[in-house]
Amino acid sequence: MDGIPVANGTIELGLDTFGDITVDEHGAPKQAAHVIRDVVEQAVLADKLGLDYFGVGEHHRDDFAVSAPDMVLAAIAGKTERIRLGSAVTVLSSDDPIRVFQRFSTLDAVSNGRAEVILGRGSFTESFPLFGFDLANYEELFEEKLELFNELRQQGPVNWSGNTRPALTEQMVYPHTESGTLKSWVAVGGSPQSVVRAAHYGMPLMLAIIGGEPQQFTPFAELYHRALKEFGQPEQPIGVHSPGHIADTDQQAKDELWPHYEGMHNRIGRDRGWPPITRAEFEATAGPRGALMVGSPETVATKITTVAKSLGLSRFDMKYSHGTLPHQAMMKSIELYATKVAPMVRENLRQG
Repeated sequence: MDGIPVANGTIELGLDTFGDITVDEHGAPKQAAHVIRDVVEQAVLADKLGLDYFGVGEHHRDDFAVSAPDMVLAAIAGKTERIRLGSAVTVLSSDDPIRVFQRFSTLDAVSNGRAEVILGRGSFTESFPLFGFDLANYEELFEEKLELFNELRQQGPVNWSGNTRPALTEQMVYPHTESGTLKSWVAVGGSPQSVVRAAHYGMPLMLAIIGGEPQQFTPFAELYHRALKEFGQPEQPIGVHSPGHIADTDQQAKDELWPHYEGMHNRIGRDRGWPPITRAEFEATAGPRGALMVGSPETVATKITTVAKSLGLSRFDMKYSHGTLPHQAMMKSIELYATKVAPMVRENLRQG
């Protein structure tokens, strides 16, 4: 499969952040409150420069500032005009699907119809004990809650029963969205079962590609399209979430990012038993075939174009926050992404 052509270069280009705790000009960690205000400023710039989407992730750790993305997104909604706003991701397994729907349908109202939600299991598990869920029920929690959320997004009377919460009988859930729909993606990291699940419900697929080679995910795109047909669902968008950083030159981008990326990787790795990352491994992931979209605008545009063509993307979201990478470096990266990378990607795709 050579990928599904992206029509007329109309791919959406967005940004994702986890609200990582950054450092100030003296190298001291910022308070979470300051970081959250910086995230709002970053989103305002993205809107001003014409980007399509701004996503905020959910975490419950001391190295990330955002535990309530919908609250941050509501603040952003009041300061922006056109950019679509959503999560990156909402950890549905440890949340209540009804409250998730209500929060994002409310965000849809205050943003004049710009809300989306990306549902996933998350790559961190801190929310499970925090909210009283057993990790032994990891699979069942997500399966049942996604099933219920699919019912909720129809915005009619809900009839549902399962093992993870009380049953619902002819229950209406409010508020409804004005348009009658809430765009709801399913995020997938590496599980074919999750790809099939997204197709079963006819939900768009968001592939989280944070390492290796993006082209390795081509079988997932193929599986998704086959499964949509088998379930009798219409074609749906495929998106990709990948980390990246942009500067004027390739070397500058890599040198700016490396110490912060190394610190983030090794901090998380200590919890998960990973060996420390080396500069050589970083360089390989940032290379022409790697998942890390790091470099000059020309380099990053070429890499995004290749991934978009290979996977038939409708959207690409660059995760631009990386550990302690300072706010001003991220603002510059956002500016280059919007003003230089985005036009080049669209032109590349129009040319075929």
